[in-house]
Amino acid sequence: MTPSSKADKKAAIDIAAWMFNIVTSVGIIIVNKALMQTYGFTFATTLTGLHFVTTTLMTIVLRWLGYIQPSHLPISDLMKFVLFANFSIVGMNVSLMWNSVGFYQIAKLSMIPVSCLLEVAFDKIRYSRDTKLSILIVLLGVAVCTVTDVSVNTKGFIAAVVAVWSTALQQYYVHHLQRKYQLTSFNLLGHTAPIQAGSLLLLGPFVDYWLTSKRVDAFKFDTASLLFLFLSCTIAIGTNLSQFICIGRFTAVTFQVLGHMKTILVLTLGFVFFGREGLNLHVVLGMIIAILGMIWYGNASSKPGGKERRSYSLPKTGQPKKDSLLETSDADEKV
Repeated sequence: MTPSSKADKKAAIDIAAWMFNIVTSVGIIIVNKALMQTYGFTFATTLTGLHFVTTTLMTIVLRWLGYIQPSHLPISDLMKFVLFANFSIVGMNVSLMWNSVGFYQIAKLSMIPVSCLLEVAFDKIRYSRDTKLSILIVLLGVAVCTVTDVSVNTKGFIAAVVAVWSTALQQYYVHHLQRKYQLTSFNLLGHTAPIQAGSLLLLGPFVDYWLTSKRVDAFKFDTASLLFLFLSCTIAIGTNLSQFICIGRFTAVTFQVLGHMKTILVLTLGFVFFGREGLNLHVVLGMIIAILGMIWYGNASSKPGGKERRSYSLPKTGQPKKDSLLETSDADEKV
């Protein structure tokens, strides 16, 4: 395969991965909003546990069909990943409950600089001036169109700090573990999803009772709520898989920066389907600024020196070929 055709193929797969993530992420937000607000199923942590149950079933079926090959992930790395991931889920739910919407959005935006810090510290990544400025433009645009009231309290601030750092570490580890142990997205999900499903289903009802003062076992299901619960769990398979694919192919920082396109899309769809309340000039201006920042980031980070490693030592475990630092395995490319 010639270098140009190889680059074209990679670009096409990259676009497909992003579209897969955007469609599933926006879809699950809409379905979960209906499930929680319309039908009253407000048990977010337990719901996430159910999401990982269906994801686990998917990996079992794919392993049985031969699409997932045997792989190794040390128990220490597995437990660290699950710890960060579960703290991320609980931390985000608690942060949303204890903070104003404005401060919650600011906390979410701070994940990008935290992710940058992790890449600089652990992967020796160096960002060009244009790349740094483009990230600031994205943050400014999203802040303008999403941040409204901002109030801070001690316990809310602590919850936000835990949520931000655990989420950044979880997303960093998705990329790091795939590279270090040469795991495909399917492989990594096959290792992590069962542990997350079990731990979240065990702890989720207690966390949700603490947050909502309601018991999940007392919830009265009907046909409509069961349908939306099934839809949520089904879409979650694609959401979890597409997140692992995107972060594996790119980095946590790129995933966060371009991922704010989902925020803009959700806002736009909300205005289209649920009325124009809240739509004003500064919201539209924020969207335009954020989109321009994303375009600038994509251009700046792809240029030589835009985002590069100062030094990188290949791990001893499963020595990858040189090309594998730029692309994930063929299994991911076929998704």
